[in-house]
Amino acid sequence: MKLLSKTIENIEKISIDADGNIKNRFSKLAIPTGSLGRLEEFATIYASIKGALDATIKDKVVFTMAGDHGVCSEGVSAFPQEVTGQMVKNFLDGGATISVLAKHVGARVVVVDCGVKADFKPVEGLKIKKVGYGTGNIAHGPAMSRNQAIKSLETGIEVFNEELVNGMDIIATGDMGIANTTPSSAIIACLTGADLYKVTGRGTGLDDIGVEKKIKVIKTALDVNKPDPSDPIDVLSKVGGFEIGGIAGLCLAAARHRTPVLIDGFISTAAALIAFSIEPKVNDYLISSHKSTENGHKTALEKLKKRAILDLDLRLGEGTGAVLAMSLIEAGVKSLTQLATFSEAEVSTPCVTK
Repeated sequence: MKLLSKTIENIEKISIDADGNIKNRFSKLAIPTGSLGRLEEFATIYASIKGALDATIKDKVVFTMAGDHGVCSEGVSAFPQEVTGQMVKNFLDGGATISVLAKHVGARVVVVDCGVKADFKPVEGLKIKKVGYGTGNIAHGPAMSRNQAIKSLETGIEVFNEELVNGMDIIATGDMGIANTTPSSAIIACLTGADLYKVTGRGTGLDDIGVEKKIKVIKTALDVNKPDPSDPIDVLSKVGGFEIGGIAGLCLAAARHRTPVLIDGFISTAAALIAFSIEPKVNDYLISSHKSTENGHKTALEKLKKRAILDLDLRLGEGTGAVLAMSLIEAGVKSLTQLATFSEAEVSTPCVTK
């Protein structure tokens, strides 16, 4: 709890372009005013977080947090639980989607075992931070103890702090955990008050009957555990997941160190809601990378007041949408810092009209 408390205490409020220097710089570039659209927004957010007009992006990292879920035994996923561990190995072998897309944008992948129901040998690129061997079945009781919930949050903080020495200008969050859309729906329903039908989707590919069953399981979980919406750690412990707590911890640690966070899809956004509920100032550091097709993602983004960068009908997780959005953040930053001004390019400035 000490690490969590210290991290929260040191998160600062961000003022976007407080002195107007970023807007002034864009006004001098040899382009029509506002012609770069949202790229200017991305650059403004990034430079404001970094507190530097000449901020650059060199070191990009995606953290893919993995954990298993006891609720999988309720038949809420189209895939068996052992796929979580199998996919972790695929990440490490470089054959997974996140491995390919991260390489495409020049980001390094850090895979974290937060609570997979399997053991792994220590290898490069893997951090073994197991809080437990999968969570409890939330349809029958709490996912974890309160101490485990705090530990999962501190796991995310620890892995972020450990990677600082390797350089991190911007990070992306990712997840792997069969059945983890179920606890994510429960978290979002609890923290937003939204109807379960609005925040529960097909996950890895459930049919209509499967979705109805999933909704019933989530309703049971909320009735059995009665998570307290005013206590985000209670919500995490009652209906969350180890990797969800880990992602929330990452968000808190990144904010503590003034590092922008590209949150991925549905699961990452549920985790971001946990972090936001713990410390609202963390929201200043969060950037929504894409709009997932999973039900409930829109509801969670509305709660955070975020507008996603991409809308590509993605719903894979792993951090895939977040790393794709990294290239656009970088494009915005390079536009701010590398484009020539009117005077430098010897281009005439716009005519003033009355």
